[in-house]
Amino acid sequence: MSDGSLLEVNNLSVTYWGRMGLNLKRKSFQAVKGVTFSIKPGQTLGVVGESGSGKSSIANAILGLVKSSGGSIRLGETELTEMNMHYPSTIRKQMQAVFQDPFSSLNQSMTVEEIVGEPLRVHTEMSRAERREKVIEILETVSMSKEHIRRYPHEFSGGQRQRIAIASALALEPRLVVLDEPVSALDVSTQNKIINLLYKRRDALGIAYLLIAHDLALVHHISDRIAVMYLGRIVEEGPADQVYSSPAHPYTRALLDAVPLLDPAKQRQRRAARKSATVVELLTDDKPGCSYQNRCPEVMAVCRQKTPPVFPVDGGGVASCYLYSDAESTS
Repeated sequence: MSDGSLLEVNNLSVTYWGRMGLNLKRKSFQAVKGVTFSIKPGQTLGVVGESGSGKSSIANAILGLVKSSGGSIRLGETELTEMNMHYPSTIRKQMQAVFQDPFSSLNQSMTVEEIVGEPLRVHTEMSRAERREKVIEILETVSMSKEHIRRYPHEFSGGQRQRIAIASALALEPRLVVLDEPVSALDVSTQNKIINLLYKRRDALGIAYLLIAHDLALVHHISDRIAVMYLGRIVEEGPADQVYSSPAHPYTRALLDAVPLLDPAKQRQRRAARKSATVVELLTDDKPGCSYQNRCPEVMAVCRQKTPPVFPVDGGGVASCYLYSDAESTS
């Protein structure tokens, strides 16, 4: 790949079908709408947004858990969408995932040794003794020890279970790890420990991370770049420090305004301001214009006429917002 990217996602769309109404007529819902981004080896792209913005649908499409309805997903030189969700073992070895709830994602009937050693058993020709030695080595990298290998997931805390899940994901030293809300079910102190662990393992192994989360402040600490999603589209993307410190899109600013403040008085003032704001409906798929038009405090006439393209913004990022177009673009 010309720019050295490991993962390239171009114009990706994901559509779900369901039945609605008394006649149970089938109706489509486009969860992801033409999303484009790339990740280089050793780099972390954080994808943030509210629940229902399409973040997990992107992750699942990359992992081959849902079918894309359009666009391209390339891992290195391999086009994944052509495989129709049937990835061979050579591809699955290169991609692993860590999910939100480690209790449900781990097999409760398996010991830690079996869980972490399962990828090694499936994808390598190691003997049982070699796998055990490797499992112990991997556990030590996530601050666990050989005393844990015969225990079951229910015997551990939430943070320890997530360490086990991370150890299993890293067992094959994959090129890409998809982290889908990996710390949202944990307390703040444990969240920081897990994020620091992920950061260290990424640098040690040169792994690329796709980090899915709703907390922009948390994502900022580990990401090189941040993509902000709203209703299936990326509305802003750029260097993590730039997006966090000087957000360009009105929706990104709204996400940052939702981060709790340490000053109780300022927090109460901000909460009161949000409550007094006009409540608006979300944009429907069949309505033209910017997806954020009904909630945006800076909406213009052009925003209701056509979907904004991507415009460059200061700091090396881009924003899908007419605030950054010139007069000719908005005419």
